[in-house]
Amino acid sequence: MALNKRVVLSSDHAAIEMRMAVAQRVTDLGWEAVDIGPSTPESTHYPEHGAAAAQLVASGDCRFGIILCGTGQGIMMAANKVKGVRCGVCSDLFSAEMIRAHNDANMLSLGARVIEEADAMQIAEVFLTTEFEGGRHGTRVDMISALEG
Repeated sequence: MALNKRVVLSSDHAAIEMRMAVAQRVTDLGWEAVDIGPSTPESTHYPEHGAAAAQLVASGDCRFGIILCGTGQGIMMAANKVKGVRCGVCSDLFSAEMIRAHNDANMLSLGARVIEEADAMQIAEVFLTTEFEGGRHGTRVDMISALEG
């Protein structure tokens, strides 16, 4: 079976431009960017966008998700309510590496009002190119998953 190379991207109105730049980087890295919007700058509700992207990851339709809002925090909280999703908000490369290597995160959240666009693209690249280490970290990820009930 071929590896799922689909990455869903979504944001609220505060992060449309950054989301589009990150989507292009995702494509440049050889992934299929599945951009589910929004596409217009009218105020939107980040929980809806975080949940919609998380559903595509949880269902297996997309391997990873990258979501954005002003801080990255609110949309991340919404995504993490979906069973099977492990989403972390990152504003630096080390955190992006660790949420993949140690936490097997399947979603990344970025804050468009917190980081620069160039940093967002680098963080997304590190997230997508870092493999989960397994081992003792797998035990901990299983413990996190058990909390979902």
